[in-house]
Amino acid sequence: MQPVLTVGSVAFDSIKTPAGEVSRVVGGAATYFSLAASLFTPVRLVAVVGDDFGPGHLRIFDGRPIDLSGLQRVAGETFRWRGEYHHDLNQRDTIYTELNVFDAFRPRIPAAFRDSPIVFLANIHPALQLEVLDQVASPRLVALDTMNYWIEGTPDALRRVLARVHVLIINDEEARQLSGERNLVAAARAIRALGPRRVVIKRGEHGVLMTSGERFFAAPAMPLEVVCDPTGAGDTFAGGFIGYLASAPQMTDAVLAQAVVAGSTMASFAVQEFGVDRLLRLDKAAVAARFGEFRQLTQFEPL
Repeated sequence: MQPVLTVGSVAFDSIKTPAGEVSRVVGGAATYFSLAASLFTPVRLVAVVGDDFGPGHLRIFDGRPIDLSGLQRVAGETFRWRGEYHHDLNQRDTIYTELNVFDAFRPRIPAAFRDSPIVFLANIHPALQLEVLDQVASPRLVALDTMNYWIEGTPDALRRVLARVHVLIINDEEARQLSGERNLVAAARAIRALGPRRVVIKRGEHGVLMTSGERFFAAPAMPLEVVCDPTGAGDTFAGGFIGYLASAPQMTDAVLAQAVVAGSTMASFAVQEFGVDRLLRLDKAAVAARFGEFRQLTQFEPL
C-alpha cells in the first residue's frame, strides 16, 4: 500500500438537480478524489481554503487516512461553484464560478510529501501541475486530469505536462477535443503520442474505456434507478482507480482492469446522493459487494 499525493481544489458547491437542491456543501476535485482513494490507500492532500472553511467542514476528512499537512489556509473566501443539472443529467449549466483564494493558489508540496510514489494532478492549470512535478522526486506513477478549458486555452502548457505523465484520465468529449479525432480509438492513440502510456476515457452512463498500447479494456456503467447528483463523479472515479492501483503490489494488466472497475464502483456510489454524502458513509464491505455486481454485468459463457 503506497501513499498517493493529490493536488487540486477543495471548494464549496451549490447544486441543483431534478432530485433537489443543496447549498454550500464541501466539494472540489481533491475532496472527491481523496475520499474515494482513502478507502484503498493513504492520501496526501495539497489544496487551499479560505478562513471561512472551519473545523466543521474539515470533519468530512475525519476517520480516513488523509494527511492534511498540505492544506493551506489563507485569508479570504474558499473557491465556490454553483451548477444546475437538467433532466438529462449529462447537461449542466454553471451558474457561477468564484475562484476566490484558489485564484492565487501556488501548490507548496510539504517536504514529507515529496517522496510520494504516486501523484494525481487534479483539474488545475497545467502550469501549476508542472510546478507540482518539479517539487516531487521521481514518482513511479503520475496521473493527470484536465478539462476543455485548459485544452482550448493553454494547449502549450498542457502538452508540456502531458509529456511527463503516465496516465491521462479525461472524458470522451475532452479526448476528441485534445486529439482532433472523432473516433475514440484514434483519439487515444493520438493522445498517447503526446506522452501518457495509458489513456482512461470516461464515457458517463456508457462506462469507461482504457487503452494501453494496442490493448483495450472497457467497463460498463452500473445501471442505477436513482441518480441524484453527478457532481464529482469523475474525480471519484479517479480516486477509486488510482487508490486501487496504489494498494496493489504490482501494476499488471489484470490489476489495471480491476482499478477501472474500482473507480466505476466508487463513482456509482457518489452519484446516488448529493455531494460527498454517500462517500462519507461508504465502507470496504459495500465497495466489495458492488464490485461483485460489476463482475456479474460482464460475465458470460464462451460460444
